[in-house]
Amino acid sequence: MAEVHVIGQIVGASEFPKSTLFCKWGVHAGGAWRLIEGHKEGQTHVDSPLLDELTMWCHPIDIHYGTKGIQGWPRLHLQVWHQDAHGRNELYGYGFVHIPTSPGQHEMECMTWKPVGSFQEELKSHYVGGGLQLKNTDLVYSGFDRYKLSTRAMGKVHIKLNLIFRNFDKYGIEC
Repeated sequence: MAEVHVIGQIVGASEFPKSTLFCKWGVHAGGAWRLIEGHKEGQTHVDSPLLDELTMWCHPIDIHYGTKGIQGWPRLHLQVWHQDAHGRNELYGYGFVHIPTSPGQHEMECMTWKPVGSFQEELKSHYVGGGLQLKNTDLVYSGFDRYKLSTRAMGKVHIKLNLIFRNFDKYGIEC
């Protein structure tokens, strides 16, 4: 079985409307992929930068997959949340990136977006808090249904990953 080892970190976030952010993340892979070791989902801590600079998480990712083919190549999906002074959490954006298909070191930026509702829904969100969320988060990284949504661009999540490939040539798998 060919193997992919992903070692890296979710570095932080920038260009969001407010700071005091945290990130929920997960790796989604197709049916031909088997998790050998590591956690395929997690959450960062809340960071509150003093000067609204780059939010720093430096949250580690260490995942080891085995595969029999490249179909369903893993994707890293992200949800960025804002925490207010009262401890209430509000979704600030969804995003995803494909795990790179070449070994080595990779620095990536994941652009995020947020669903936008009607005028009444946005007004309620502004005064009451909260906001629209997807019922099915699979829309973030799959299907054409995502393009039917009304969205607003939010900030960026910065990611550094190192990939190690093993036995791809032995099993005739080409990336």
